[in-house]
Amino acid sequence: MKRFSRLLCFGLVPTLLLFAGCAHYPLNQPIRQEGYSFEKCTQPPDADETFVVLTFSGGGTRAAALAYGVLEKMRRIKLPGRNRTLLDEVDVISTVSGGSFTGAYYALFGDRIFTDFRKDFLDRNIQGELAGEVANPVNWFRLASPWFSRIDLAAELYDRSIFASATFGELASRGRRPFLIVNATNLQDGARFEFTGDQFRYLGSEILSFPIARAVAASSAFPFLLAPLSLVNYPYPAGKKLTEEDRLALEDYWLNRRRYQAASSNALYADAANHPYVHLMDGGLSDNLGLRAVYDLYLRKGIRARINDGRIKRFLVIVVNAKTESPEKLDRSESPPSLAKVAYKTCTISMDNYAFETVEGFRNLIEERLRMQGVNQDCQTLLDRHASDGYRIPSLAGGDMKLGVVDVSFDGLPNPSERAYFNGLPTSFSLTQEQVEKLIEAGGRLLEENPDFREFMQEAF
Repeated sequence: MKRFSRLLCFGLVPTLLLFAGCAHYPLNQPIRQEGYSFEKCTQPPDADETFVVLTFSGGGTRAAALAYGVLEKMRRIKLPGRNRTLLDEVDVISTVSGGSFTGAYYALFGDRIFTDFRKDFLDRNIQGELAGEVANPVNWFRLASPWFSRIDLAAELYDRSIFASATFGELASRGRRPFLIVNATNLQDGARFEFTGDQFRYLGSEILSFPIARAVAASSAFPFLLAPLSLVNYPYPAGKKLTEEDRLALEDYWLNRRRYQAASSNALYADAANHPYVHLMDGGLSDNLGLRAVYDLYLRKGIRARINDGRIKRFLVIVVNAKTESPEKLDRSESPPSLAKVAYKTCTISMDNYAFETVEGFRNLIEERLRMQGVNQDCQTLLDRHASDGYRIPSLAGGDMKLGVVDVSFDGLPNPSERAYFNGLPTSFSLTQEQVEKLIEAGGRLLEENPDFREFMQEAF
């Protein structure tokens, strides 16, 4: 027995410690071929006519279940005169944190989400399972490595039990929509980081071999609870990392500061010598709705061009926002809140405020497009009435294109007690089956009864 103990102490333990020093997170690979991009998702051929964008916010299982309820309702909405549902028309899904589980699962597995997602994710105690992974003595030695942390254990758990070891290459190989954008935050400058081929090109890296589970883990890596997820920024000719648009924008500070700011973030990756790694955390730190990705896609990567040339006849954006209002009243006590409370509020207050401004900003963008379209049509009417040469003003926004921005949130619940119930649900990855069922039902109902959604459906179809 003593001999065995000595063997354990002087043989096994040093061996395990040696392995601990070797534990390392999976590295993203250098670029070898073009990656996963919106421009390559062209199927079906008539995908642009009714263009539907979904954004799923952060908020743990609460957000995932609310988003699932919206998908379920969209599946039941048959489009007039078409053998298709509204869900069939989804072109882009942009996700953050808890919403990334639902969005990535649907993009990867399609309708299988309606048979398997509850048991694979919603009805599980993911928090408890992750705690069990951390408590497993086998993982203690891996966690002792400076290159391996709880975020890597979480990614492994998601990879084997939710996403079936799928990579972005599986999405890219299909060449069809919806196009998935999983959002995280770069801790270096606080900028949004999206898991797409375009973003990975800035790293000189290939996204096709990158596990979807690791992207979702980065998107949902809430500060203090999980460590950042790390990527390698590979040396690569700056001329191939930065686009011509980036180079022009870097000269346009006084002309267009928004473009300049975006290009400045991209320029960090071009300098791999001084920025050899990227550390990512919860996407909610930069945009808790995933709507900024849609804004960029709209302005710079194809949506606006499709509107202007008339391919898009109906453009619908559905923002599924699981933001809640905390019932706590910190200002009722004379003594200041605890350090833990302050840390939590520091992370979440900016998320909620920024979410509101993001929705309103995007809504204003759409409203401006509508206003310009109306002016265009009025001018054409005057020309038709008073001019005889038959001149036609170039069409704007696809002529009579219908536009809609729908904000699905608990604020839309008319019953105060019901609203208080959902606002009181925790931001965690562990809810009861009853809570999940109520969230799913609420998601479908909030979409169906939303005035903006009903108006769009009546006018567009």
